[in-house]
Amino acid sequence: MLKTGILNPAVNSLLCRIRHTNTLVISDRGFPFWPNIETVDISLVDDIPKVLDVLRALTKNFVIAQAFMAEEFLAENQPKTKDAFTAALHGTPILYEPHVVFKRRVPQAIGLIRTGDTTQYANIILESG
Repeated sequence: MLKTGILNPAVNSLLCRIRHTNTLVISDRGFPFWPNIETVDISLVDDIPKVLDVLRALTKNFVIAQAFMAEEFLAENQPKTKDAFTAALHGTPILYEPHVVFKRRVPQAIGLIRTGDTTQYANIILESG
């Protein structure tokens, strides 16, 4: 029985299949459904869990080479929120791009973890290192 780390078996299964340079999407509650991508939905209610909660849990045992976010995230959120994402990535570079460009990356992802987050444009794509 697992005692620490990520306890959700579906999330663990998904993470175990991500290899070097593969990508993983962590999305907010309103992100579109992608029928060809494995989706692990861990949303419970508004803001539980948040994208940041999942990101913080993953970074303990997941090597991230770079991250992608929508540039609209920068315009729609307060500095405190932006700083929290930067801190959670521990110096990993973040490429900000228009949301429509960001969404074009999604079909190549190994999987998507959907949260209950209501933060505007909090979606993030992680490229494994």
